Amino acid sequence: MRLPKTLPLMLLLSATTLPAAAQTPERVFGWIEKGLIQPENIPVKMKLDTGALTSSLDAKDLQRFERDGDQWVRFNVEVTDKDTGKLVDSEFERRVLRSVKVRGAGGAERRPVVRMRICIGKRVYDEEFSLNDRSRMNYPVLIGRRTLGHLGLVDVSRTFTADPECDRGSAD
Repeated sequence: MRLPKTLPLMLLLSATTLPAAAQTPERVFGWIEKGLIQPENIPVKMKLDTGALTSSLDAKDLQRFERDGDQWVRFNVEVTDKDTGKLVDSEFERRVLRSVKVRGAGGAERRPVVRMRICIGKRVYDEEFSLNDRSRMNYPVLIGRRTLGHLGLVDVSRTFTADPECDRGSAD
């Protein structure tokens, strides 16, 4: 059987167009992982969701304001500490990077997107999160594909594969 002359080129192109995480995964995570919201080191359950593009964080009492000509948002994160079972309430202020329009059964709404630091496994990730009241959801933090591209692979048959062990100073 004779192979077309373009086959080596096609193989090379397909190998170079894969995301870095898919080429050489550092580790494989489960669909639910324990992570830390930084810098407070709040342990929470995080759902790794390949169906979502943008990560999402449970945020309440959103107050938009302006600082130095930029749009900012102040919000509360109320989550159950995964280790102690106690309710943890922390206030954050972040610059709004952009807004996303989300359509659902109740209509469409605009949500602010901010940068947050999270620890999963042995690394800290500085990623974009849309802010939304997720109190009726099982998981206060949803990790979407944009962040999963930096994390690695997800095995949907596994949960809690890695305890967070991050140095406060390291970030990707």
